[in-house]
Amino acid sequence: MTKKQDLNFEMAIKQLEQTIDDIEAGNIDLEQALNKYKEGVNLVKFCQEKLQDIEQKIKILDQDSNQLKDFATQ
Repeated sequence: MTKKQDLNFEMAIKQLEQTIDDIEAGNIDLEQALNKYKEGVNLVKFCQEKLQDIEQKIKILDQDSNQLKDFATQ
């Protein structure tokens, strides 16, 4: 797996898709499948954290006051 600091959301999704394909193909032994599963769990956590970070940064420009407001307040 790519180092976390070098990983972005899109790369993590692609790696997760490849991990799923590898497991579903059934061409790996049980130990390899377990390691792939662990890798997948870590990738899912990474993606969830990235999405949460982005959600917190989403702002909508208030046309009246030209100030940024939290997305959730709209």
